[in-house]
Amino acid sequence: MNRRTLARIGVLATQTLLVLVIIVALTFMVFSAWPADPALLACGRPCTPDRLESARVFLGYDQPWYTQVWNYLTGIVAGRTFGEGAGAIHCDAPCLGYSFRLGAPVTSLIASRAPVTASLAIGAAVLWLLGGVLAGMVSALRRGTFADRGIMALTVVGVSAPSYLLGLLGILVFGFTLDMVPVANYVPFSTSPIDWAWHLVLPWTVLAFINAAVYARLVRGHMLENLGLDYVRMARSLGLTERTVISRQVLPNVLTPVIPLVALDLGALLGGAVITERVFSMPGVGSLLMDAVGQTDLPVIVGVTVFAAAIVILANLVADILATVLDPRI
Repeated sequence: MNRRTLARIGVLATQTLLVLVIIVALTFMVFSAWPADPALLACGRPCTPDRLESARVFLGYDQPWYTQVWNYLTGIVAGRTFGEGAGAIHCDAPCLGYSFRLGAPVTSLIASRAPVTASLAIGAAVLWLLGGVLAGMVSALRRGTFADRGIMALTVVGVSAPSYLLGLLGILVFGFTLDMVPVANYVPFSTSPIDWAWHLVLPWTVLAFINAAVYARLVRGHMLENLGLDYVRMARSLGLTERTVISRQVLPNVLTPVIPLVALDLGALLGGAVITERVFSMPGVGSLLMDAVGQTDLPVIVGVTVFAAAIVILANLVADILATVLDPRI
């Protein structure tokens, strides 16, 4: 990479860090204005006014909002201690808060659920990238044929159908009616790689079908556009085979806008596939967030929201870097 590309990457990284700090601060301030008092979770029973005030002091909610925001930001970098003396609770960096309902740092809770979400997101991303690109290529190369119309019809279903509906249909047909695949729970990869993949087949397929529909339409449009350009006609006039023209000339140009999009979609899923995890009873980050919302566990809600935002922002950085490396003219 030349100096100009490296400078561009440095600017992108600086912008990403600034945006991340702003997002963390805004997220904390928004949820701090929640009508529910998070100190109630640490107050115990019976929660007298004196004990409630002590819990607020312990958590730092008695301080001004800007001090709370600063403490939260510094806790992410250097860790944080709640309370004083023998009853103090230390939260190691990166500290995203402490859940008194679950009795654990939010970072640890997210880390324990992240492998589930990562397994779901990465596996689905591989399937939808391969399936979407292949379907888009076939549709473009067979334009106007039955295969083209069939693929485009399926993409309409994938784009318009909600993920929870496809998930429930998949459970009903392939889980209960045909009894082909498991419909719930998660098996760690370390326990059994085969069972790990087998329990994820249906969630992977549902997510891949939905996202592959978008990629198929995108690839088809870009491919049809490139097939009509001068450089393709020039390559054909030079005697290159159609396979060589497609694989070495057209496909790289088609994938240039697709690869950064994969980073963004994957980042969004890594932040928590809330609906899919709920439908298939998978204990991922999305399920952690839903449980926290149901119990009004504000530290977990804030922590997961910040985590998801950070993943999306970092994925956006990766997408910009990939775009810069693949095409320095961007």
